[in-house]
Amino acid sequence: MTLIMGVLNVTPDSFSDGGQWASTDAAIEHGLLLHAQGADLIDVGGESTRPGATRVAPEQEQLRIIPVVTELASQGLRLSIDTLNASTARAAAKAGASIINDVSGGLADPGMAAVAADTGLTYVAMHWRAHAQQMDALADYGDVVTDVIAELRARVDALTAAGVAREQIVLDPGLGFSKKAEHNWQLINRLDAFAELGLPVMVGASRKRFLAAVLPVDAPVLDRDLPTAVVSVLAAQAGAWAVRVHDVAATRTALNVLASVREWTSPSPRQVPGAASRPSQWTHD
Repeated sequence: MTLIMGVLNVTPDSFSDGGQWASTDAAIEHGLLLHAQGADLIDVGGESTRPGATRVAPEQEQLRIIPVVTELASQGLRLSIDTLNASTARAAAKAGASIINDVSGGLADPGMAAVAADTGLTYVAMHWRAHAQQMDALADYGDVVTDVIAELRARVDALTAAGVAREQIVLDPGLGFSKKAEHNWQLINRLDAFAELGLPVMVGASRKRFLAAVLPVDAPVLDRDLPTAVVSVLAAQAGAWAVRVHDVAATRTALNVLASVREWTSPSPRQVPGAASRPSQWTHD
């Protein structure tokens, strides 16, 4: 069953929610709401990684997120920390986080692998080429699927060489990061190819700008939630370990539909009203 990771941006400059949850109290309240709506994991972030975003000092990042992590963890929620900084990841681990979600896959901070190894937390390593202000200039690929798989394999080799256990690692193809719109669609179309890496995969398409192509011109960002839910279903069908989303309620509904379809693909005749007249292929496997 694909997990839902709910996004909790404790930042004033998020592209997706305009800093609505920037205060500690508002962030805690929203984290609890995401959990109630069906999020299996809550991903707490204190630094925006949107294209062009300015870096935040680790100290400021920690002031934003550690009180939120501490309170939500005390209420039994399973938390992920969305950070590029090793010191923030370590502080969040002490505060109760159980997952490190590093969009740089350990490239932004050379100390991150040691934190993952020391803590033993699940470590999400995303495909990444540069920080937010430079990443769009590096969206150049021969074959994007082949290239991303090769670069993720190199990150796995580097991380395990640094002491991170292979079973800790989850991979993320990095939709929207150093990718043009066509690259994102190609990756979504071939998510099954990432199975060759032999590790769980997380997919984060939520509200990203490439989804605007399927909407009317000038549609608001929140209108991207429906295409996000569709991508989440496609990711689940490809075997994704988790999908990272802002609109948890819609994604939970979409994945419930997929689960129902899978459950009733070949129903037993006695479970279906009027099934006595159905052809013999309607049997339970």
